[in-house]
Amino acid sequence: MTTNNTQIQAVVFDWAGTTVDFGSRAPILAFMALFKDNKIEITVKEARAPMGLEKRDHIAAVLKMPRVAAAWQEVYGKPATEADIDRLYKDFIPYQLNSIPTCSALIPGALETFENIKKRGAKIGSNTGYASMMIGRLVKDAADQGYRPDCIVTASDVKYGRPYPEMLWKNLIQLDVSDIKTVVKVDDTVVGIDEGLNAGCWTVGLAISGNEVGLSYEEWSSLSADEQIILKDKAYQKMNASGAHYVIDSVADLPNVLDDIERRLGQGERP
Repeated sequence: MTTNNTQIQAVVFDWAGTTVDFGSRAPILAFMALFKDNKIEITVKEARAPMGLEKRDHIAAVLKMPRVAAAWQEVYGKPATEADIDRLYKDFIPYQLNSIPTCSALIPGALETFENIKKRGAKIGSNTGYASMMIGRLVKDAADQGYRPDCIVTASDVKYGRPYPEMLWKNLIQLDVSDIKTVVKVDDTVVGIDEGLNAGCWTVGLAISGNEVGLSYEEWSSLSADEQIILKDKAYQKMNASGAHYVIDSVADLPNVLDDIERRLGQGERP
């Protein structure tokens, strides 16, 4: 169905590193602790590489890394199996539940951005690589801080997680939004941008607040200007290479992007 809508109807956000948990640290703390307790030390870089995937897929991706695979072979005498992945995923859940409450603060400027979206008359959707069983405390903590998205879809609510667009489409069905060109996906991971591109909507990558820099707000703020520039340039290169329509520092910078998207919609542009 072709329509001439020129206003944004929905913005769909990721969670960790996008709206909460500056630096997207909760999943990393959990993955590193899980592997350490299974006699395999993984680095922060290894833990972060598959970020944005559904968590079982994330574990499988880490185990496929040559160094990690070799370490597993050395410790256990054979390659990791599907049964090993299933066990690790089951064991992962309490690690994740323990780490989420320590990293649930809203990203600075998020509430003002949510208010801006509401004033436009648009709806706020959300999705995540977390399973539904993992996200209850995070949703409550976010609500206590004033963030209550109109829709929440988790990786366990669909058959295929990112980069497939099922979670995003499920958001739009629940939000009663059918015009994909009026939808914006905001994410701090490449696979999350892929999800938005595969869905056919506008995409906005976040370079500083999420996975690419990977520092807490306090850690980031304590860096010198020169140190920040080095990390910022690297993060922008990665997110720009993802194909995102826009790349910004954090969700706090989103309103200006939404203004530009609505301007482009008014000129007849599509994602």
